[in-house]
Amino acid sequence: MKSVIVRAPCSTANLGPGFDVFGLALDAYYDEIQVIKKGKEIIIESSDSIPLEPAKNSAGLVIKEMSKKFKIKSGLLIKIKKGVPAGFGMGSSAASAAAAAVAFNALFELDLDHNTLIEFAGIGEKASAGSIHYDNVSASVLGGFVIVRTDPLDVLRIDPPKDLVLCVAIPKISVPKKKTEVSRGVLPQQVKLSDYVKNLSNASAITTGFIKKDVELIGHSIKDIIVEPARKHLIPGFDKVKSGALQAGALGVTISGAGPSVISFTSKFADHKKICKAMKKGFASANTECITVICRPSKGAFVL
Repeated sequence: MKSVIVRAPCSTANLGPGFDVFGLALDAYYDEIQVIKKGKEIIIESSDSIPLEPAKNSAGLVIKEMSKKFKIKSGLLIKIKKGVPAGFGMGSSAASAAAAAVAFNALFELDLDHNTLIEFAGIGEKASAGSIHYDNVSASVLGGFVIVRTDPLDVLRIDPPKDLVLCVAIPKISVPKKKTEVSRGVLPQQVKLSDYVKNLSNASAITTGFIKKDVELIGHSIKDIIVEPARKHLIPGFDKVKSGALQAGALGVTISGAGPSVISFTSKFADHKKICKAMKKGFASANTECITVICRPSKGAFVL
């Protein structure tokens, strides 16, 4: 093959209490990456406002590391179409990184296992977050609900319930370039044992909900008393967005990834437009506009 095109979905990470462990692929947005054997160097082309230097681009960094690891001599042209909004907690850099890893694997017929693909995709997160983490990239590579185990890396995947529907509110605010790094910087370095136990119990219940395909158990377990309280001041009107969505029928509400997007977990029987309207009203209370998206869990990255 001379060229491969891969599309990878956006994702939400943490799902409340599952910080750096849980991820869920969503069908709201996709990144598309084409990798072409061409020339002698790694070159990035894109009409989007993203870094074009491979070492500073999540997809470019993945391709660079994989080329080095597998001793690829040919140059590569990487064409990137961004569909996932960058910097809003929807796994934008992860979608590009996941698509790049899957494309490289297909182009050179490496037949890598999913943990190895995720490990390479995780390297791409250094370009935007400043550190490697696997929750978003795992979801974008594999699709569905993922649980990340580390040391050694081993990602578990569970098919989500077919009745699960997500309402996402994306505020129209400016975000810093290293937003994920900034949002990680406000996290507490120590937590109370009682808080840790509460989060662990909710995380365990979420996992059980996905296994049993119980949407209500998942939604009612989306409760985080460690990370969410430390980050919510970064999101204008968060408390009213959350309370409004719950009153409108959402089962659970939390920050999507590192934010500032807010995500509601609902069943297919909920009034999704009403929930979206309530989330918009919550942001409006802080003089902030937002767009809302109604979506479902997605399959993982795929070759077109």
